[in-house]
Amino acid sequence: MRVRARYLDIAHWAVEDAARWAQWVAPCPISGTEVQKATERKHRKARMDQRTRERLPVLPVLVRTTNDRRSAAARLLAAAQATEPGEVLDGTDGRLRRAIAPKTIGRLVWAGDVATGKWRNLCYQDDEAFWAFATIEVLRLTGIRCEELLELSHHSITEYRLLGTGELVPLLQIAPSKTDTERLLLVSPELADVRSVIFQRLRSHDGSVPLVVSYDVREKIWHPPMPLLFQRGIGNERRTFTPSAVRKLLINALAATGLADANGNPLMFQAHDFRRIFVMDAIMSGLPPHIDQIIFGNKTIDTTMGYNAVYPTETIEAHRSFVARRRATRPSEEFRTPTDEEWSSFLAHFEKRKVSVGTCAREFGSPGVHEHACVRRSLLRLDPAQRARVEEIHDNLEARVIEAKREGWLGEVEGLQVSYSGVKNKLAQINATPRRENTATELGMSSFTAIGGQVVAVVAEK
Repeated sequence: MRVRARYLDIAHWAVEDAARWAQWVAPCPISGTEVQKATERKHRKARMDQRTRERLPVLPVLVRTTNDRRSAAARLLAAAQATEPGEVLDGTDGRLRRAIAPKTIGRLVWAGDVATGKWRNLCYQDDEAFWAFATIEVLRLTGIRCEELLELSHHSITEYRLLGTGELVPLLQIAPSKTDTERLLLVSPELADVRSVIFQRLRSHDGSVPLVVSYDVREKIWHPPMPLLFQRGIGNERRTFTPSAVRKLLINALAATGLADANGNPLMFQAHDFRRIFVMDAIMSGLPPHIDQIIFGNKTIDTTMGYNAVYPTETIEAHRSFVARRRATRPSEEFRTPTDEEWSSFLAHFEKRKVSVGTCAREFGSPGVHEHACVRRSLLRLDPAQRARVEEIHDNLEARVIEAKREGWLGEVEGLQVSYSGVKNKLAQINATPRRENTATELGMSSFTAIGGQVVAVVAEK
């Protein structure tokens, strides 16, 4: 695409400044069909769908393991804080001992492995386990982008009062990011609990959320100090999380689960995987796609539907539900069990379709008078073995037409002419059938022959 763009750019520049660029104009060696990305887009969509299908079933395992890891790290830190330096930690079966580290920062708690002597920063482990839990929970419950996650602040929660009942509904305000569009998401009870836990961890002694500055890696600007939710203490200062830090949290959380993909490799999650899973779950739950488009902040509905990776079983169930709804709107008499008389009449219809010269494929319930009437109809399928009988009918009709014209029976001539024309067409069909079956079509393929003891290919001329 870059090479083709360069050739086309030079040709375009030559139109505007021929004296400078005309000498460099040349036909582009890459055609337009070579740079079409339709096949590549289809393959990418298939890979995305397969990635979503692999991660959707294991999402509950990831959520449960991450929550257990957070709780275990918090219990271990609490046990270490209640233990004197040099003593063994309760609940560790004698494997960890609180380290004596007078030169470290006083707020950090260290523990040493009794067997290996390796030190572990319990404060760091608790901090990492908590923020991995918070990141996964917010991403899976909202379906927001990673950039939008890092821009959530204490002021992102707003309230909306329902007009009918006057009930207050909490809403999560998403700052403009990729599409420069601000939107609101309904805060579920699970998301409200996660938000409450984050606030409890961030609040200072006076009950406020610390203000931190953040750097937008895409806009290349520094934002003013804000009470962002995803911030942590590093040394003596507080900093916001970065996309690389979020990626590291997900990698460590997945490593603790031991999940693997179909090839046996460690399963990897990206922040955008939770968005795809959230969109797919919303569509499967019956949320209209045009509502999904507004909630997820997509410019077109095709982008929203691109996240959907519908299973074949879901397609079958959706079709069955459609059939059930359609039947519910139609009279129940159409779906009752047929009686013996109705079933006998149905079978007799196919028996009566057999005539002397073939089979009349007329629809169910329509009558057939006699074989001359069937000869007139296009639904008659002639039996080639009955060709002699058809010729006999043809000769008989021809003689009757001649007799009617000779005797002046003009009222009968018209009807006989219709039957006579129908028989002629049927005979033409019988005559054309063997020719179609026996006629060979030359495809211009190579044939092989022996010349001088060697087998060579001979290409037939067109």
